[in-house]
Amino acid sequence: MKVVILAGGFGTRLAEETHRIPKPIIEIGGKPILWHIMKHYSFYGFKEFIIAAGYKGEIIKRYFKEYHELNSDITVNLREGRIELMNSNAEDWIIHIVDTGLNTLTGGRIKRLEKLLKHGTFTVTYGDGLSDVNLKKLLAFHKSYGKIATVTAVRPPSRFGEIIFKGDVEVKFVEKPQTLVSEGWINGGYMVFEPEVFNYIEGDDISLEVHVLERLSRENQLVAYKHEGFWHCIDTLRDLRLAQSLWEGGNPPWKIWDK
Repeated sequence: MKVVILAGGFGTRLAEETHRIPKPIIEIGGKPILWHIMKHYSFYGFKEFIIAAGYKGEIIKRYFKEYHELNSDITVNLREGRIELMNSNAEDWIIHIVDTGLNTLTGGRIKRLEKLLKHGTFTVTYGDGLSDVNLKKLLAFHKSYGKIATVTAVRPPSRFGEIIFKGDVEVKFVEKPQTLVSEGWINGGYMVFEPEVFNYIEGDDISLEVHVLERLSRENQLVAYKHEGFWHCIDTLRDLRLAQSLWEGGNPPWKIWDK
């Protein structure tokens, strides 16, 4: 089964980094966010990836083009100009990097990949979200309902202090609680689709979230898999610093491949 990673956006809320590289290439612990996401999928046996590139996509291409060489020992024969690679530590992944346009919306990016995806179930996630979601259980959940689409629903920690009321009277103030946000569940990525989803996408100006998922919901073709575990979206510099601190702590929650 193929894994689509949406990696073409401008990442404007993280402009401190994205003025020079695309957001999915920003590093946590010396490895791009993309790598962390792919290691997660690979742990569950998903090893063929399609990266829907756009903004600064050439940097993503260059990273993976050089990946095998940089993760191997090398012998260089200067006289003959020959390089021999040895003891590679590179993962056994197949990676397709496709330019899906600079201003294409998320649904349109998936539509541009139709030829690669039209023959079976596929999964889609965003290039800036880290999680420990059990992907085998997610896929089994999707199959059990027989719908066109499944999204993973998450409830991220609140970013702000919370005032708790009883009627109109303030009774308690909690500074930046780590409990789940009161607004409830949101789409955390890690989606599964059947090829019929392409019938819902007309072109580049179609948003997966606004146009496709909402229509699928109205037609009773969308289900949500509730994930109560770890989920973290790297949207701002604050988010990035938190992910870095979790990695440096030695036991980042999303690093399921090494537990």
